[in-house]
Amino acid sequence: MNFLIFIIIPIIIGMWAQLKVASTYKKYSQVPSRGRVTGREAADYVMRSAGVNDVSIVAIRGHLTDHYDPTHKQLALSEENYRGTSLAALGVAAHEAGHAIQHNVGYKALKLRMALIPITNISSKLLPFVIIGGLFFGILGLIKLGIMVYLVLTVFQLVTLPVEFDASKRAKAQLPSLGIIDQSEISGVSKTLDAAGFTYVAAFIASLGNLLYLIALSRR
Repeated sequence: MNFLIFIIIPIIIGMWAQLKVASTYKKYSQVPSRGRVTGREAADYVMRSAGVNDVSIVAIRGHLTDHYDPTHKQLALSEENYRGTSLAALGVAAHEAGHAIQHNVGYKALKLRMALIPITNISSKLLPFVIIGGLFFGILGLIKLGIMVYLVLTVFQLVTLPVEFDASKRAKAQLPSLGIIDQSEISGVSKTLDAAGFTYVAAFIASLGNLLYLIALSRR
């Protein structure tokens, strides 16, 4: 029963979230914005309006590989969002610009997430051993290690939530206020960003589920 509740159900939620973001993005990537502003231009407008002038914007390969790199102050957009003028492209671009603004103003949750990255990377590298030895074979030593690993990952996922939600909130506010989209287009942008945001909620639920399952195993 614990395996069903803590492992299987979160996996199902995660799969649903991925399907939801894929279908929503596909739908609104086919809806061109009336202003025909590209994702690159939108990101630039949003950042400059907030006084961020030292972040480079580059196009990268891949589907939905968009991200902001605070270390190099670089905003990377997938080619479809870099050159695209769809509501989905504008939403994603403005969202990433929101992260650049967070970095510029010293948003506390972002600073905390950045500080957690080194230990989170180490924990991620230990996951294969934890999953095989702890979750599936119940090896006590690896169960205890797994609890520590998933505790780190769960905290990281928890801290990620306000970072992502705040970036989307900034995007939803800035795009219409700057005249990049009009009021009738806000819905498409919001649905795209909300679907993407739920993937982070699903990731947190999955990590928490694994943590609770390992804790339950350790008490047998």
